Amino acid sequence: MSSCATTSSDLAEPLAGTAAHAPTWLLIEQPGPWGADALTGSRLDPAVGRALSRATQGLGVQVALIRRPGRSAGRGPGDGCRVFLAHTRPGRSWIRTATLPSAADLLGLDLAAPAAGDAGGLPPAWTPYTGEPLVLVCTNGKRDRCCAVLGRPLAAELAASGAEGIWEVTHIGGHRFSPTLLVLPYGYAYGRATARSVREVLAATREGRVVLDGCRGRSAWERPGQAAELAVREATGETRAEALTVTATEGAAPAWTVTVAHTDGRRWEVSVAQTAAAPPRPESCGGALGSPARMDVTAVREPAPRPHLTGRPPPRAPLARRPPPGSPRERPPGPAHGAPVRRA
Repeated sequence: MSSCATTSSDLAEPLAGTAAHAPTWLLIEQPGPWGADALTGSRLDPAVGRALSRATQGLGVQVALIRRPGRSAGRGPGDGCRVFLAHTRPGRSWIRTATLPSAADLLGLDLAAPAAGDAGGLPPAWTPYTGEPLVLVCTNGKRDRCCAVLGRPLAAELAASGAEGIWEVTHIGGHRFSPTLLVLPYGYAYGRATARSVREVLAATREGRVVLDGCRGRSAWERPGQAAELAVREATGETRAEALTVTATEGAAPAWTVTVAHTDGRRWEVSVAQTAAAPPRPESCGGALGSPARMDVTAVREPAPRPHLTGRPPPRAPLARRPPPGSPRERPPGPAHGAPVRRA
């Protein structure tokens, strides 16, 4: 029987612009089985799960459960609850970690500042994470069987190879792109991953770089921004994770203009169009056939910089010279043909 991941791969469905939008991630270690809604369908106290969902609503914080690869009966006595908090916007990418007596201790945490990228107000128990990049492989078969059938073997293979920072995660979206994973601190998601491709991603992340092959987008941005940023990287060859920022997204479905800025001052305007994937295919195993939205980049333009952005004064127009008496009048100079028009 065909799976949603096999169908998506056979149809060569594009990966760019398909990552979950979550600038901040709150990850809670919870061994044992997970239900389809893991926050209320696992060994985590359902009341705590519901409270965390309410506390993070509207903040751009995604709560997910994690566990080490392989079957585990649960925590040992006195083990505590390992938690991670990560922010993924460029220039403010960080991970903090703590070991708490229980997940219930998260309920008093003020998440508004971390959601905006400020980790300074976290309690002393939250310390900077200095280990290997976190690789979160989606493995929750109760959400979709592809995540278990394809994700769990990948997570196990990576862990067996000695790679550190490997965790299983409940849900990051995009079942049909399994095996799919999220890499922190930068927040780039990948689909149709293999052990070899993940090792390449890990090596690049350690160096502060992005691997474009198989990349679904950076979770800091909404889907049009994800597609636009990756298109600029493809056009320029820029791989440094913190070099590009989505500074504006104008328009609404099905068309947007996204501004992508470089740390060196360059900017690009990227046209993104939402189209329906064809032919219809299931977005998850057992689901009805549908036409999921895809983000197609139709143009990448690098406009001429405004004078005040370059730090140089605008060039002065040449002084008009009075023609000699009796000579034909010269045509007054006008704007150069094809000069770019910039919005205010």
